[in-house]
Order: sequence, then C-alpha cells, then structure tokens
Amino acid sequence: MFQFFNLIPTLTVHENVILPAELAGEDRPEAVRRTETLLERVGLLDRKNEFPDRLSGGEQQRVAIARAMVRNPRLLLADEPTGSLDGTSGEAILRLLSSLAHESHKILILVTHSHRVAEMADRTLVVEDGRLLLAGDD
Repeated sequence: MFQFFNLIPTLTVHENVILPAELAGEDRPEAVRRTETLLERVGLLDRKNEFPDRLSGGEQQRVAIARAMVRNPRLLLADEPTGSLDGTSGEAILRLLSSLAHESHKILILVTHSHRVAEMADRTLVVEDGRLLLAGDD
C-alpha cells in the first residue's frame, strides 16, 4: 500500500480491487467473492461502481487496502498509509488496517514518520543515520 493510493482512475472501485487477482489468473468467481467481501469489510461495497475521483482520500485508501488484501498475502507492506489523510481519517484507516491484519493473521510492516502511528505497533524499529535500531536503543 502506498501513501498516494495508486488507484487506476479509469477503473471502478471494484475493478481496482479485483485487478491483482485477475492479473494473477485467479478463478473469477472466487476473486469476485473476495473482492466483494473486502469491499464490504472496508465499508465501500455500496460504492463499488464509483470511480476513484468520486471518493474521499480516506475512501481511496480503503480501496487500496482491499486491493492489497485481495490475493490474501501473508505479508502487507504499507508505506505511510496515512500520510495524505487528515488525522481523523488516518486514525480510522490505521484501526481498519490493524484489525484486518490481526483478524486474518497477516504480518503488517508499516513505514511511518509519525510517532502517533508508531505507537500503535506491536514492535517498532527505528532507522537513524542509516542504522537500524530497536525502539529505545541508543
């Protein structure tokens, strides 16, 4: 997942989410089922036929989360997933992302500059002057 969503503007919400499964040649009915389940989980099933430019930033990020999870990966990588959102939307996205990752037993690696975001993590690593440190190391 990226800070700026990277949704394809000419595809609907549903098409953006299902695209990775289609490109991987997955069974279409199963991919549709997972896509709709994820869109329901992120609260956007009723917006599945909208185009990204009709969505708020928080809604676009929720589409990006569903897209990232549609292939059921074991590892989710999120690069500043709240960086372009206001505080309220950002917190909602973090709660959703954390909940989805924990419920489906995923590993979530999140990169952030925000101490507030880092405080939500189970484990924090800090990169300082090119060195990787455990939080609290000197």
